[in-house]
Amino acid sequence: MNSLRKSNSWTKLEQLADETGDDRIADYFKADPDRFEKMSLRLGELFLDYSKNKISPQVMDALLELAEQSPLQRRREQMFAGDAINVTEERPVLHIALRNLGNQPIVVNGRDVMPDVQASLEKLRAFTEQVRSGQWLGYTGKRIRNVVNIGIGGSDLGPSMVCRALLDYQHPDLSVHFISNVDGRHLKKVLKGLDPETTLFIVSTKTFSTQETLLNANSAKRWFLEQTQSTTADMGQHFVAVSTNIKAATEFGIREDSIFQFWDWVGGRYSLWSSIGLPIALSIGFDAFIELLDGAHTMDQHFLNAPLEANMPVLLALIGIWNINFLGAETQAIIPYDQALHQLPAFLQQLDMESNGKSVDIDGNPVSHATGPIVWGQTGSNGQHAFFQLLHQGTRFVPIDFIASLKADEDTKEHHFALLTNMLAQANAFMNGDTQDKQYASCTGNRPSNVLLLDELSPRNLGALIALYEHKVFVQGAIWNINSFDQWGVQLGKRLANDISRDIDGKSNEYDPSTQGLMDIVNRHLAGDKADSGATAKAGLVAEESGDQ
Repeated sequence: MNSLRKSNSWTKLEQLADETGDDRIADYFKADPDRFEKMSLRLGELFLDYSKNKISPQVMDALLELAEQSPLQRRREQMFAGDAINVTEERPVLHIALRNLGNQPIVVNGRDVMPDVQASLEKLRAFTEQVRSGQWLGYTGKRIRNVVNIGIGGSDLGPSMVCRALLDYQHPDLSVHFISNVDGRHLKKVLKGLDPETTLFIVSTKTFSTQETLLNANSAKRWFLEQTQSTTADMGQHFVAVSTNIKAATEFGIREDSIFQFWDWVGGRYSLWSSIGLPIALSIGFDAFIELLDGAHTMDQHFLNAPLEANMPVLLALIGIWNINFLGAETQAIIPYDQALHQLPAFLQQLDMESNGKSVDIDGNPVSHATGPIVWGQTGSNGQHAFFQLLHQGTRFVPIDFIASLKADEDTKEHHFALLTNMLAQANAFMNGDTQDKQYASCTGNRPSNVLLLDELSPRNLGALIALYEHKVFVQGAIWNINSFDQWGVQLGKRLANDISRDIDGKSNEYDPSTQGLMDIVNRHLAGDKADSGATAKAGLVAEESGDQ
């Protein structure tokens, strides 16, 4: 058993979990009419109500004690100081520097990184303004009308989510598209109907070696050259890159002055604040991009300076730890009641599960407690008619984060009223339930939720919301004593994909019989030998019809 589970605060929380097992959240409100005021918090235009959780005042005190006894506050200081808290890769973790609009020095290896950050922002600004104003022209003299971002993971999810969320801010003469999946259908769907003379491609890959991104980028390059009958010299006006590997990008055919750099201390899932955010800046404009950074910077300063008991990321993280480690929650649902945020659950899925999906602590020891939850979700009110039945009456314990913006468009106020009242009704129903004479109609309630309200879905408020969840994940990782900033499991899959691509033509003792057998089937199919696959399909059909499955 590691030191976390031996701590007094952990033991106290285990005891409280037993003692409060039969408590009902609704009774906490009866005992304290001021519970909503005490368990809600506002930061700027972001409001958090966390009162509908199965957390008594004694539990909250013990959770705060756990945070105080953990490495959290020390690691928070180390992160903001530029220390190498990503210990397995010996790197600082400085997405906070990318939105450090106060420009206070942040020193890495004796060097202030802020001048480099400011220079990258200035290059981003200049290019963004050229494209949006029509000064940057394609090789035939036409202005850019479509931007296609080619990336995957953090080089896709963050920019794509933000561009979709802030679609109301998009330049009226500019459309932004995203290609991530290595499935060729994705690429063909995006490219269909685009004019190569008015299309700009952004190749976003830190190392310029990610298999999926390079395959898509080379296919896009081939499409451009075939469509235009152009020489590679004409690519300069249509392909730019965001990468740390200048040599590989220029060998691909991108001009060196069209490469936007960032640094190895920018993790992929935290990279939208860097030059990876180029499609965001092109879509909403550089000034709005700065507002996005400013919202995140405001949350950074709140996280750094607010006391733990009034610290929004800390409170969200502690609630999650209580639900996961003491009440047995295995998943966390993210339900935005705003169609513009439809990609937020997928973004937070990567942020949380890639960060805290760890079973070894920062010292290399196996953990003896649960870590990151399975994060999932969908927009409300669609989710109400899909999976809410299980959440209300099923056997699973699923905490929920409801997220909504309060401001409605003038022509959709009736829709927005229905949206918000549905969200409030669901949060109420999950807590209070409903007792019916017929057991099958009863809902037990007592299911926890948080409600996050944005005054409006603006770049600044969205920046604050994203940073809130970034810091929540960091807090949980610090308390669990794991490294939230590496992803060796992802690297394993990449390495094996390269190995199988290399070995698929032959036999090897390196692979188990299942993998080798599947490799043989795929290889025969790719080589054009359809006979065996047809026979296999026929045999499968016969087996299905005979019931022998």
